[in-house]
Formats: sequence, C-alpha cells, structure tokens
Amino acid sequence: MNQTRSFLLIAWLFVVGFLWLQWTQPASTTVTAPATQPAPAVPAQLPADDLPTATPGATPAVAATRAAATAKRTITLENDVLRLTIDLDGGRLVGSQLLQYTVEKKAGSPDVQLLSSEPSRYYTAGAGLIVVDKQQRERVLEEHFISEGQAHRYALMPGAATISVPLVWADPATGLNVRRTLTLTRGSYALGMSEQISNTGALTQTVYPFVDLDRVAPPAPAKHSFMTNPESFSVVGPAWYSPENKYERTRFTGFDSKKPPTSDVSGGWIAMLQHHFVAAWLPDAKTPQRFATFTQSHEGNTLYVIRSVAAPRQLVPGTVQARDSRFWVGPKLQIPLAQLAPGLEKTVDYGIFTVIAQPLFWVLLKLHLLFGNWGWAIIAIVVLLKAALYWFSKKQYQSMAKMRRLQPRLEALKERYGDDRQQFAKAQMELFQKEKINPLGGCLPALVPMPIFLALYWVLIETVELRQAPWMGWIHSLTDADPYFILPALNLLVMFLTQRLTPTPGMDPMQKKMMQFMPLVFGVMMAFFPAGLVLYWVTNGLLGLLQQWWMTKQYAEAPATAR
Repeated sequence: MNQTRSFLLIAWLFVVGFLWLQWTQPASTTVTAPATQPAPAVPAQLPADDLPTATPGATPAVAATRAAATAKRTITLENDVLRLTIDLDGGRLVGSQLLQYTVEKKAGSPDVQLLSSEPSRYYTAGAGLIVVDKQQRERVLEEHFISEGQAHRYALMPGAATISVPLVWADPATGLNVRRTLTLTRGSYALGMSEQISNTGALTQTVYPFVDLDRVAPPAPAKHSFMTNPESFSVVGPAWYSPENKYERTRFTGFDSKKPPTSDVSGGWIAMLQHHFVAAWLPDAKTPQRFATFTQSHEGNTLYVIRSVAAPRQLVPGTVQARDSRFWVGPKLQIPLAQLAPGLEKTVDYGIFTVIAQPLFWVLLKLHLLFGNWGWAIIAIVVLLKAALYWFSKKQYQSMAKMRRLQPRLEALKERYGDDRQQFAKAQMELFQKEKINPLGGCLPALVPMPIFLALYWVLIETVELRQAPWMGWIHSLTDADPYFILPALNLLVMFLTQRLTPTPGMDPMQKKMMQFMPLVFGVMMAFFPAGLVLYWVTNGLLGLLQQWWMTKQYAEAPATAR
C-alpha cells in the first residue's frame, strides 16, 4: 500500500466513523411513539407481596396529575443561575430558565428553557405520593399546595446563600399532610426538596413516595444537518443509574427496547438527557427505589415517563416521616455533577470513546485554567497530542519521504508494464524490498492516533463548557459556524498543500483526480461545522503539514533517478 492510499484510508475512516454514527440514529426525523401504555400508578415490577395489583382506577389519578400541570396557580423560585416555576396544583416543576445560557449567542436571544408545560414541548418533573386503600387499590394523590409565604416569586437576595419556599398540603380523605420545602443555593442548578409526611387521620396509611420526569419527544434535527449539527446524534431520552448496573440510557426511538432494572436500587438516580443539558432526580440514597419507564397520552401527545418509586411506608395515626430528594436541571457540568451523585457525570456521553475522552477532557480543562480561553486550550491540546504522538508521525512521514524519492522509478515501472498490473505489482514489491521500504510504513502509524483524535472530537461536541465560548476576533462562539469562513478556507489550503506533498507513485489518473478533488470536498463540508471543530482540525492539519514538510526535506533528499 503506497502512501497516497494511506492518506485515502485515513480520510475514508473519518467518513466511515460519521456514517456509522448516522446509521445508529433513527431512520427518520420524527419519533414514532410506541403504543401508549396504561399509566401505572406504581411500576408493575414491584413485588406482588409488597403491592396489590394495579387496577384501572389508578389510571385517571395519574392522568389528572398530568392535566393539573397546566393550571395557572404557579409560583417561581430563583437564584442567580436558575429560575424554576412550580405548579401548586400537582406540585410539579413546569418551567426552568437557565439564566446564564441563551439559545443563541446574540442580543435578545431567550434563555434556555428545559422544563415547560406547553403541550407541544411538554417536559415536567414531579414528586408525590401513591396510596393503597383498604380495597387494595392504588392511586396517585392529587396534591394542591399552598405557599406559606403567600408570594408568587421567591428570589435570592443579594448576599444570601440560599432561598427557600415552604409548601403545605392536606388530604381530608386520608388524613395525610405534606410539608414540602424547596431550596436553591447560590450558583447551583440543584434544587433541594425536603418533606415531612404526617398522618392526622384515624387509619394507618400505606404510601409510596415517588419522583418522575416526563416529556414529549422533541423534534429531531433535519437529517441533512447530521455532519454539521452535533445535536443530530446526541442521545435524547431517559437515563438511569444503579450501583450494580451503572449508567444506562436509551433513546426515545428505542424506548421499549431497553428498560431499567427490576431489582431494588439504593443510591441511584433517573434522568432525561439532551445535548448539553440534563434533568435528573436523585432520591434518598438510603431508601430502596424501583425504576420504571412507560408512556401515556397528554393533550394528544405521547409522554415518555421515567419514574422512581420508594419502598412502601406505613404511617400509623399521629406519626411523621421525612424524605429528602435533590433535583438537577441545567447544563452537563461534569465536576458539579460528579460531586452531586456517583455516575451523574456520565450523562456527558462520549460513547465508545469515553475511556480516551475523559482524560482528554481533564487535560483540556487544565489548559483552559492556564489560558483562560477554550480556543487556545483546543490549540494547546492538539500541540500536546502531536508531541505525544511524534514517534508515530515521524515513522509515517519518513516512509512518505522515502516513497517520494522512489516516485520516478515507480512511474518508470508503470510505463514499462503498462496494463499488466500483476507484473507491475511484483516489480514494485521487489523495488520496495531492495530499498528496504515497508509499504505499510506510512499507513499503520497513521492509524494509531485516529482513536485519540476522534475522542477529542467527541469531547469538543459534547462538552457544554465550550458551548458559545469565544476564541478571538471574529470567532464569538466555538459552537457556531465561522461567520466569515476564514477557518474553513485555511483548512482547505492546509489540506491542499498536504495533498501536494503527498507522494502518488504508481497512481492511475482517476485516483489522482480523486486526490485533487478531496481537499475541496472536505473544505466545503467543514465550512458549516462548529468553529471549534474546524479550529481543532486546522491546528492538527497545519502541524502535520509542517512536520511532513520537515521530514520530506530531511529524508527525501534529491529524487532518485529512474533505472
């Protein structure tokens, strides 16, 4: 295999990697919902000796809870980075504005909003109680909270560390009372929820505390945007974690193909994923939970639900029990997520490249601390990787330089044997053996760095810290395309010069035309990539070009004359 074929192989592998990612995505741009299932008040996996069998009467109770989320009796709770909207009729979180993240990096762009009660983009988080009556029927209690502060907006005051809002609710039918306190801390996307559940009635009550997340599937990005829009292949759907099975997730398109574990889980969590952002419930780590996923209808749309139900609690009259949960709704910031719960940082999904990508992110983070700019950190990590992989690059370029020296002799062999490919191949191998050149010498060393650079590519598209980060001058956002196409043009030039330095011994005219056309194809394709990815590719290509030029000058010497 000559060196040009090595170059083609690398480009081919790059394209195949993207095509493989596309092949693993849904075949269409819309999500086909599974048949809507009856919404169980309690997951069907719970043991029969712990729970009675669900009855049809449980379904309206859940449906009523969903419908109540569109009510107008709401309050807001906010700190310096997050504004939450709570529906008092149902106690659900029905709105979340990320005050430091805008949809687009331009004046007037609205804040990113994850949770919403709008039917077309319905996405809410809830916590409640399931009760079992004497007839062994279970139902979700309809909670109608009252804000003890009698205010509609609770905001963090200057200098204060936390802001809290107390909510109370009582159910006359069962005698159950709930006092719920929601707390936000300055600078945090984690909501604390503590509850005091008391029984003021005359009968013992069996209750199952639960938390859940439900949403309609968002519109899929246009299929043609796959190569230029990372959101088109990011995982969107539910995820869960247990100490035994670790991190697992599924897409909405494969909702029925993968389910949470049926065993008790202590120290786990449930979440809904999307590109750069996540919402996650973290129930009390000491209380066993059961996870379940199911679908149900809401105002003509299919809701995808993931729920965590705690082990049953017996509340005899006059007793009080407590439960604590935490809820994260915000960006996938790996360090805060890792501090909040084990495995939560894995919602930053690097796929098959995680083993390589995680150390690369750590290095990139340190470089950002050094330079204070993500653009320069990208350039610096490519330089470090090039230095670390210098030996492999050296072997590749040495082989290419030697091949360049042999090019006149290989062209002479091609003219001598004409269309007799078998004789030409035999003579070519004899020449390689005589000159002690390994035809794979430029190919194999080039393959070793590929997983590393693909992993770095994954870090750049999945890391929210880089979202809308500026570099310098005209690049105001590394996650948007270069507005003036300067980086893509520079990338095209680097690829063209690299192609000119690449030897093409024995290549037929058609292959040569393909080689000449390839820089233009990749240059145009990358014109619409996020600027941070193009910066990474330009830096890598420019360093490779300089190294190839130096190696060619050092090892090629004068071209060998044909013999």
